[in-house]
Amino acid sequence: MPGTSGISRRSLFAGSAAGTAAALLPTGTATAAPKPKPKPKAEGAAKSAASGASYRAAYHFTVPDQWKNDPQRPVWIDGEYHYYYLYNADYFTGVVGTAWRLATTEDLVSFTDRGVAAPKNTTSNGDLWSGSAVVDTGNTSGFGAGAVVVIVTMSPGGGTDSQAQFLYYSTDGGITFTNYGTAPVLPNPGVADFRDPKVIRDEDRGRWVMALAENDKIGFYHSDDLKSWTYVNGFVHDGIGVLECPDLFRITAADGTVKWVLGASANGKSSGLPNTYAYWTGSFDGSAFTADTSDPQWLDHGWDWYAAVTFEKRDTSGAVDAAARYAIGWVNNWDYANTTPTIDCDGFNGTDSVVREITLQKASDNTYYLASRPVAGLDAHVSRTVNLGDVTVDGTKVLDYTGISYEVTTELTWSQLTGAGLQLRRSPDGGRHIDAGIYADFAFLNRRNTVNADTSGKWQESHTPFDPSAGTVKLRILVDRTSVEMFVDDGRYVHTSQVFPYLLDTRLALFTIGGSAVFRNTVIREFSV
Repeated sequence: MPGTSGISRRSLFAGSAAGTAAALLPTGTATAAPKPKPKPKAEGAAKSAASGASYRAAYHFTVPDQWKNDPQRPVWIDGEYHYYYLYNADYFTGVVGTAWRLATTEDLVSFTDRGVAAPKNTTSNGDLWSGSAVVDTGNTSGFGAGAVVVIVTMSPGGGTDSQAQFLYYSTDGGITFTNYGTAPVLPNPGVADFRDPKVIRDEDRGRWVMALAENDKIGFYHSDDLKSWTYVNGFVHDGIGVLECPDLFRITAADGTVKWVLGASANGKSSGLPNTYAYWTGSFDGSAFTADTSDPQWLDHGWDWYAAVTFEKRDTSGAVDAAARYAIGWVNNWDYANTTPTIDCDGFNGTDSVVREITLQKASDNTYYLASRPVAGLDAHVSRTVNLGDVTVDGTKVLDYTGISYEVTTELTWSQLTGAGLQLRRSPDGGRHIDAGIYADFAFLNRRNTVNADTSGKWQESHTPFDPSAGTVKLRILVDRTSVEMFVDDGRYVHTSQVFPYLLDTRLALFTIGGSAVFRNTVIREFSV
């Protein structure tokens, strides 16, 4: 589907998947190595296993082979989450087009691949783009109580110049899907951007509601049966590109305040804003959304948390938690989506963030925001814990620990300081590393001094506000082979960036600038998934 730049998403698929790792060279490297050809999954996996040269994430979701991009909102079926995502089995050949592939999970950490659930090119409309699945418990659609219904964007006739919404349904618990004819359930009214339907059940009014990406507008539609849709209203915000992959949900804060949240993946880079998930808190009357403020907040401030979806948090009995939701995003960016060494080393391109739990919090100015933290299920997968306690640092201190996939948590305290943080995935000579911490009045994540896909050099360091007078900051940082996710002060802000450090870059250092600090309760955890 088209992206937020002038280049369409589909045209990006057409680029060669070969030799991308060779383009990923550290700053200062003058010549490129010869570009290797991509390997089929079995051969590439065998080679990486034999040599140990694998870039596959240790505890993040990755596609088994070929390509993945947009996550599709997981749904709860028979005691587990069904996670669908866009998958292209023909990525290495340069053939474009995605299907919906399925993985199931009980703890949102360990996933089981179930294969393609909704194939591409089985109708004249070609491949399947983004959409959303719902469980039709009340049989409103007539496919049977409990049928899983998907409303998805496709291009009538299998082209790329038109977008409309189509229906697929499943009567086997969401494992396989059947198309509901070849005609759209919501035809295009004659606009360029008309995609990414997000469907929710409005139980208060006994109907279905769809949020749809329509350039700088999110349109709202009603339906009684999921088969026929009527436009009712729209929310408009310009200046951050096409509002893609919309999201709409209700959530309750700890103080009992109930807010509706409208979200969308958006590109605010030209304005100095993120290129991730923008959201507004406000109210929704079933037809129209009214935002508390005109400017959006952002659920992630890094460069690589796109097409994110949120979904219901349920306990083992299936009961929904009104005070929390989960979220997952694609750790990539359409500016450099095809540039990753995972293709050559492991035969795939497609990694997600960890699943996050999000809650609604009240700020000191009485506004509300979404806070994030890694899913609690990670705790059950801890394979090693290194407790460093309190570490006093004045300058740079290289720790004894070495690793490439881990979590580090610490709380920095100081009396006078300009900046402080951690050097992650530091090279043996100290020349390469990823920096995460605070400086002056901002928190930051900087990937400039390691290998990464942003050849423009423009998107190397992300910032979020920070009050230095606090004299303390909590950091929780998830490091894996191709990503860093930094959670600041209990997830008030999050930074996610894609990185490709050399596998020999395993050191970890703490640093301060303009003073000393104590890194309190510093703990490193490794995971086995």
